[in-house]
Amino acid sequence: MLKLQTTDRVRSITATLEEEIVLGWLMPRERLVEEDLAERLEVKRHVVREALAELERVGLVERVPNRGAVVRLLDPGDVRQIYSVRVALETLAAEQIPLPAPAGLVSRLEDIQDTHSAAVANSDARAAFRANMTFHETLFGACGNGHLVELIQAMAQKVHGVRSITAGSDQHLALARDEHRAMIAAIATGDRARLVSLCRDHLSPSRDAYIAAVERRSGGRPSRA
Repeated sequence: MLKLQTTDRVRSITATLEEEIVLGWLMPRERLVEEDLAERLEVKRHVVREALAELERVGLVERVPNRGAVVRLLDPGDVRQIYSVRVALETLAAEQIPLPAPAGLVSRLEDIQDTHSAAVANSDARAAFRANMTFHETLFGACGNGHLVELIQAMAQKVHGVRSITAGSDQHLALARDEHRAMIAAIATGDRARLVSLCRDHLSPSRDAYIAAVERRSGGRPSRA
């Protein structure tokens, strides 16, 4: 029972820190001091240590000599490469979603989007992040290929930190809301080409904003391809 409780705590703290990285509350290259995090999150240090190890495993945290754990700053070249894979995977999933839509898919997506839209209206970035995750899990889950869905989720998590630039932006949240609505409409009308195009273009704003921010910070020096 104690081991199960510890596992649940690690999972919860991992999710909390992941959200804080995505939302830009923990910024790239920011130190993640176990003692400070344990005190703030009211858990034992070993729970934080395990959570950081899991975040390091998925690529959101890295260990830097003489500094310890820090939020990983993704190189723009890596971001471009990962996003090119995401585009391939997510458009492939969009091409495989059965149309006409399976019974209930449109209504489920509409319900999720209502939650996301409410979060956007209230400028609640954390709720918007959670609803956005649920929307895309439901959307791509409809393709019926569990292996493809697993790859999509893994690649998305790898670059969660990229969204730190746009996750709290009202403009970007509103754009995501509108694009979600357009995806639902494309599914409802059976417009495959429109759905695939929307899924492809939906990835661009966060990617481009992150790359621009990192390159400004580095004085415009070219990134590795």
